[in-house]
Amino acid sequence: MGRTRVTLADVAAASGVSITTASLVLTGRARELRISEAAERRVRSTAQELGYRRNTLATGPRPARAQTIGLVSDTIASSGLAGDMVKGAVEAAYRRGYMLFVGESGGDPLVERALIDAMHDRHADGVVFAAMYTRVVALPEGLYDGPAVLLNATSATRTTIPSVVPDEVEAGRSAAGVLVEAGHDRGIHLIGAGPGVHDVPPNSIAAAQRLLGLREVFGAAGIEVVSAHRCPKWTPEHGYEATAQLLRTQRPKALVCFNDRLAFGAYQALGEAGLAVPGDVSVVGFDDHPVASWMRPRLTTIALPHHELGARAVAVLVDMLERRGRDVRPPMTYRVPMPVREGGSVARPRR
Repeated sequence: MGRTRVTLADVAAASGVSITTASLVLTGRARELRISEAAERRVRSTAQELGYRRNTLATGPRPARAQTIGLVSDTIASSGLAGDMVKGAVEAAYRRGYMLFVGESGGDPLVERALIDAMHDRHADGVVFAAMYTRVVALPEGLYDGPAVLLNATSATRTTIPSVVPDEVEAGRSAAGVLVEAGHDRGIHLIGAGPGVHDVPPNSIAAAQRLLGLREVFGAAGIEVVSAHRCPKWTPEHGYEATAQLLRTQRPKALVCFNDRLAFGAYQALGEAGLAVPGDVSVVGFDDHPVASWMRPRLTTIALPHHELGARAVAVLVDMLERRGRDVRPPMTYRVPMPVREGGSVARPRR
């Protein structure tokens, strides 16, 4: 005998809320209408436990191709820093004749699962599961219900779902290359991570891979990094503190800061010490954060290609849909190049 369908009324009763409240929570309007976080979490948890699935479209056979893609993110939909990732995905979907539904989870696993279920209820052809910064993620169960691509993320477990990520190792090579080409062969210090490949902030894929690229190029050029300063957080405050500590004992010729916010703090410490960028000290950053363009001189940085990441993820997913049914395995990882954004923060060293 078939399983009895769980209704919205069942979820409301088991959660101790009204049907209206349950409906608002499960349609993503809880915060908009000031429903308490405790009630929201209780409704979502109950819905998952009971196996409730919203049926937002008329029942019947699933269309062969709905021409829709779902994008579920943690915070990128509302983040100015990575808004271009969503824009790139939207534009790529439009060019290929698809609509893109975007949902934001705030990093809550229950909300992630509910959003993915909602995408499938809307007959989305596939789902892009995205992260604000490159990290290892636990995959929601519903992600395996149809074609999917990870964007700016890799799986914590073995999976057949491909990933689209920035090429952080090559970015490290590019940052080191900028200094080598400018003639820097001594007095180079790292701000943010290192010296060993394990001396990185917790769960930071970017730090480990950028460090690999840096070490490769500096090693090939016979350049020894003088010191490295691991920062638990990549904020201006930590960049300032690490650089100020360095300046108490060293006179650097160049700094490689593991992101632009660290570089912003480094600029302040250098200025307070009476050192000019790039006349006395050259500085390179990563990410092409908006702060890079506010710094004077403008920071030379290796850019995170947010727009291209979003576009590539959609392109990979559509390609999977077009090949569906054929025995063709896509690559497991797609690495998107990170371009150099030239500023005025690097110059030939004074001898």
